[in-house]
Amino acid sequence: MLDNLLVVAVAITIAIICLSLLKLPTTGININNIDKAYHSIAYFVLALTWLLSFYKKPSKKYIIVLCCILFGIIIEVLQSTLTIYRTGDYKDVLANSLGVLLALFIFNIFFKKKYIN
Repeated sequence: MLDNLLVVAVAITIAIICLSLLKLPTTGININNIDKAYHSIAYFVLALTWLLSFYKKPSKKYIIVLCCILFGIIIEVLQSTLTIYRTGDYKDVLANSLGVLLALFIFNIFFKKKYIN
């Protein structure tokens, strides 16, 4: 099962890279700052899958969280520097980080008993 979760985590990472750097078609729906919710959800799923991939190594969880947050920052910088149709936004970094921290919180609640034993 660990190998399957790792494959899923890598696939989600690649999907976020593609969705963040490729030009996506626009939709007719325009809700202010709805993309921040999308960012939080995406990075929640990203962090949670990586955390679950290494749940037997609890010492790695803060490294995973840090890497996910840094990944979000790097993606925002790349959007500003590599594309002309995307812009980096500190609010996106905050939304990404919120999603990662929420994943850590949920992960800690779910696996709290396993760490104690």
